[in-house]
Amino acid sequence: MGKATGFLEYKRVKPKKRSPEERIKDWNEIRLSRDPDVIKTQGARCMNCGVPFCHAGVLLNGMASGCPLHNLIPEWNELIFKGQWEDAYKRLTRTSPFPEFTSRVCPAPCEGACTEGYIMEPVTINSLEYEIIEKAFAEGWVKSRKGKATGKRIAIVGSGPAGLSAAYYLNAVGHDVTVYERSDRVGGLMMYGIPNMKLEKQIVERRFALLKESGIQFVLNTEVGKDISALELVDQYDAVVLCAGATKARGLDVEGKDLKGVHFAVDFLKANTKSLLDSNLQDGNFISAKGKNVIIIGGGDTGTDCVATSIRHGCESVYQFEIMPEPPAERKEESNPWPEWPKKLNVDYGQEEAISLYGKDPRNYLISTKKIVGNENGEVSEVHTVEINWVKSPSGRMVPQEVPGTEKIWKADLVLLAMGFLGPEDTIANELKLDRDPQSNVKAEYEVFKTNVDKVFTAGDMRRGQSLIVWALQEGKLSAREVDKYLMGKSVIK
Repeated sequence: MGKATGFLEYKRVKPKKRSPEERIKDWNEIRLSRDPDVIKTQGARCMNCGVPFCHAGVLLNGMASGCPLHNLIPEWNELIFKGQWEDAYKRLTRTSPFPEFTSRVCPAPCEGACTEGYIMEPVTINSLEYEIIEKAFAEGWVKSRKGKATGKRIAIVGSGPAGLSAAYYLNAVGHDVTVYERSDRVGGLMMYGIPNMKLEKQIVERRFALLKESGIQFVLNTEVGKDISALELVDQYDAVVLCAGATKARGLDVEGKDLKGVHFAVDFLKANTKSLLDSNLQDGNFISAKGKNVIIIGGGDTGTDCVATSIRHGCESVYQFEIMPEPPAERKEESNPWPEWPKKLNVDYGQEEAISLYGKDPRNYLISTKKIVGNENGEVSEVHTVEINWVKSPSGRMVPQEVPGTEKIWKADLVLLAMGFLGPEDTIANELKLDRDPQSNVKAEYEVFKTNVDKVFTAGDMRRGQSLIVWALQEGKLSAREVDKYLMGKSVIK
């Protein structure tokens, strides 16, 4: 470890962010770099545990515990303390292809499993990762990679984290890689699904430039299954890796769901970012929340992104509805023991901004939407809700039960559905006659990634369903290993 008594001497210092009052006026990234002395002492807090749970990367009670990429966290924490930044960068990228993405948008299951967090506050792993990769780019240590040519050609469908990860590793061992993307920019949901203030798009473009420089070919504005058939790719390439995500949004089956002003959250966020990049929101090709009463149904990260985006538009009010109970302030050891992911209340950046602007958290818990009501023009005007409790049914399952007398009518001009995703779209799977699992994901065993169709592999959300970016990156890497084995008989990808 960097300093044997560091965890006793130094307290956790949270990452610095611009104030809510300042940042809601623009679309720039909210995170700030930290003081070098603070970075050093935060690295010193790592205890270099005999069993470092932070890089376990396992599922406990259905949630990630530790880093799925198995990042060598104690090693680079020590190197930070010692000032050996380039070595820290080398250890970080030994396991992680794109730390600039995970350090910004991953919820950090590594910190949830940190041994120090069992008795005190965990190490600020996520922010230290951010400091390493940004220093590496500033110093020019991040280079493009290309291995000796093998003559094998591989098509990757989708340029989200899984697709880019697979492309990165397959290209690094010498294969000729072509990535097909239906959007006009690379990145998948990292480009259009995550707002700019959370992940600035110049960060995605910076990596994209390196991947192009390394020899990876990108075919944009081309939807596989529509502009080019999936079967054609299978015929033309030695292997095909499907990384098209789980983009089928979950809807709300209530009266009024088709009214004007009711949108999927992902459509709201995509349109906003595209317009921001194309014209700085001057083209009008986005769904504006300006002056509107906004209701967001769903309390997860996407809902938070919608809160922050609506505030920057200048909404009149914004509320989030969450059907689940409010999490406790601290982890409940009896039901949520360490090193499980801590299920506790988190005030994210969007909620911080709403509290600063309106004086209260926008989230409302144990709320069920009964119907959406419109005006004479077919535009949404109200959302009708009722409070619920979760009770055990005769079969033993927890089910929602309405609380009599708690009905409420909320004024609404814009309703955003942020309730997650059901699975991948059907076009490619139907064309190739791919097997599906009970959740409609493309069926392929983890660490094998081979579908029922010869030469066709799948990874990321398309295989596992909606999940964390860090799982997508790991699946992209491991699927690259399996494709490499399939083509060459062995692989050096780990």
